[in-house]
Amino acid sequence: MPRNHTAIPVPATALLLALALAPASSEAGPRHPGYIEASSYLQSDADYEAWFTLRRQLARNFDDICGDTFCEGEYTNIQSMRYVCSVQRLTGRIGQCGWSFVASEESVDRLRGTISADAPAWLCPSPLVPGTRFEELLDALEGDEPLYAALPGTERTLYDGLVDCL
Repeated sequence: MPRNHTAIPVPATALLLALALAPASSEAGPRHPGYIEASSYLQSDADYEAWFTLRRQLARNFDDICGDTFCEGEYTNIQSMRYVCSVQRLTGRIGQCGWSFVASEESVDRLRGTISADAPAWLCPSPLVPGTRFEELLDALEGDEPLYAALPGTERTLYDGLVDCL
């Protein structure tokens, strides 16, 4: 005798949520290139030092120019947060690099004495040539002013990317 199965309706949003939370396939190959954050890609102490020095130097370079450039006008306190890159774990090719920033503009309500803030955030993509290898980026940006150094395979700089973004 066949059994009767009662279908339990599942809302579409619950189904989509279940699919989104399902574990990704562990399949390797061109469809799953395996991008990781750059600090997870680093192989040697020298690479770690170069990457973290680059990030510190970029923050310093931005602080040096902020008041005369991007930090004039509506947001006078733009802060560099972090420079990050995605790197294909097997080839070392960069998927994308971006530099995040935050700022705020506070105002006081004169009648109530309350303070409100407009606090935007930006993620500024770096103008990299597709296929750039992470090691090439580290080599091109070493030194005291990586903000102005030409990116591999182009004459564009990280500063140019900020002008396009901020």
